[in-house]
Amino acid sequence: MRDLYRKVTDKIVAKLESGTLPWVRGWNPGTAIPMSAVTNRPYSGINVLLYWLSADKGYAAPRYLTYDAAAKAGGYVKQGEESTRLYFFKQLAIKDKQTDETKRIPFIREFCVFNVDQCENLPAEVRFGPAKDRKANPDSREELADAFIAATGADFREGKGKPCYIPSRDFITTPGFADFHSQPEFYGTVFHELVHWTGHKSRLNRDLSGRFGEQQYAAEELIAELGAAFLCAEFGFDNSASTENHAAYLASWLKLLKHDPRAIFTAANRAQTAADYLRGKAIADMPEPELTDAEKEAAAYNNRKAA
Repeated sequence: MRDLYRKVTDKIVAKLESGTLPWVRGWNPGTAIPMSAVTNRPYSGINVLLYWLSADKGYAAPRYLTYDAAAKAGGYVKQGEESTRLYFFKQLAIKDKQTDETKRIPFIREFCVFNVDQCENLPAEVRFGPAKDRKANPDSREELADAFIAATGADFREGKGKPCYIPSRDFITTPGFADFHSQPEFYGTVFHELVHWTGHKSRLNRDLSGRFGEQQYAAEELIAELGAAFLCAEFGFDNSASTENHAAYLASWLKLLKHDPRAIFTAANRAQTAADYLRGKAIADMPEPELTDAEKEAAAYNNRKAA
């Protein structure tokens, strides 16, 4: 398990050392978030980041399914195609035979999926999924995003100062929309501050001091960056418009990830939780999510291979 954490972290560290941030991309609403081609359920957390790392493969859509799922749908994976490795997590309940106490141990497993472009004879609903017809105007306010921000209930004071979240007073400030270079830069900034806002003790209570110690500030900024990237991708905003602030944190992120190979998994998980919270789909004491049908099929397939 330790090797899996290190393998993923090494990929991300290599990108950061080259000066590339994997979560900074030009988003297209149809290609930004990877998902199950069977259920249309989006992948989350570290699996989104891993997809962005491999997005240069040129697939038309980020739709994936297992070898068995392709066969069940009436298609097949083309011969010689290489799978994409994603990960799912569980908490295993282990009973201590001496004390009879039950302990929970984190468990990570790889599973193999294939893009629909790597398959033949898939039905249209599996290959293409539901139609999307929303296009944003890059020079104007985005009504849906504005409604989303308002629905969070955050005390958001636009046009009142530099971008920041002030925990002691529990409010967010940013310059006005017209003061930003672009629409995506405005919303990306607001999303970043909203992710910070979710960490307040009255909401997700994201205290990182025990997990990261003196590196908690770098970890919190990484969580805010990833959470904002997840939301930008969902709304189709190009978050590559401004990278000035990223450079200031690059050295601290490299130090954090090199020291702790699990840090990127923790940060991606916390960022996903924050994004889910902002959608009104999560609470502070978040239950363990159930696996999708595709993930269950993938786990069964990998278990058969390992047997």
